[in-house]
Amino acid sequence: MLEHQREFLQLALRYQVLRFGEFTLKSGRISPYFFNAGLFNDGAALAALGRAYATTLTASGLSFDMLFGPAYKGIALATTVAVALADQHGRNVPLAFNRKEAKTHGEGGAMIGAPLAGRVLIIDDVITAGTAVREAISLIRGQGAEPAGVLIALDRQERGQGERSAVEEVRAEFGLPVIAIAGLDELLQLTAEDFELIQHRAGLLDYRNRHGIAA
Repeated sequence: MLEHQREFLQLALRYQVLRFGEFTLKSGRISPYFFNAGLFNDGAALAALGRAYATTLTASGLSFDMLFGPAYKGIALATTVAVALADQHGRNVPLAFNRKEAKTHGEGGAMIGAPLAGRVLIIDDVITAGTAVREAISLIRGQGAEPAGVLIALDRQERGQGERSAVEEVRAEFGLPVIAIAGLDELLQLTAEDFELIQHRAGLLDYRNRHGIAA
């Protein structure tokens, strides 16, 4: 596990973005952990999160021209990534995001920020059913641009309706890279290293054995 991955998971635990317990997911599965990026809800947390995203993105070597944040969570996430890229990595990139409903007065339209152009990187928190990503890809292509990939915070690395995970389905359907700051593998490693978290490791391993994607 890389240092920025460890720092990200520790940040998520500190802000209770990442919690252990018993949680019923939309799929009906009972999960031993839950991730809610909406709880990264102050300046310090968002700054640290942006750095983690930007470090992950820079290390990936992925080529992109601008960032896109799907409404609503993606708006704040893409914004903090753009700031971190400029402040920490010397790269100033355009940013855009969408409205849930098109504005009919003033400047109108469904988009805010820079015009979509070139290779557009989608920023989000997780991919569950992949609906938001599919909508973003359609919107980007509708504006004459091309999606460059998807950058997310956490990959749960578990199967969807079939044998693939939602992340794998996006990769296969669109031929796009999906990059995550960390995944279940790193979370399992953290629980093995941390005396206070090791109590949760057995539950995570059992959940991975039942619902995880094939290695």
